[in-house]
Amino acid sequence: MADSLPDRLSVDPKSPYYNEAVLGRGVGIRFKGVDKTNVEEYCVSEGWVRLSVGTTKDRFGNPMTIKLKGPVEPYYNGPAVEDASAPADEGQG
Repeated sequence: MADSLPDRLSVDPKSPYYNEAVLGRGVGIRFKGVDKTNVEEYCVSEGWVRLSVGTTKDRFGNPMTIKLKGPVEPYYNGPAVEDASAPADEGQG
């Protein structure tokens, strides 16, 4: 997996912009210079984030969101996931 994040990413599994591999690694969003923890979806090229609003749900059970415009900076929270097929450290012995 490359170290670059997608231009657009969503946490909703029904969205075409959902990517489980990227989300599993941990993604952080800095919006207007402030780290946000309630981001449901973002788009870097269009410059917006969709934030959940409290615990309020819509009629389909999805979180209510608001869309804010501004500079979006996504980043990885965790280290890169190593390939499971690679041999373990064999230096012991």
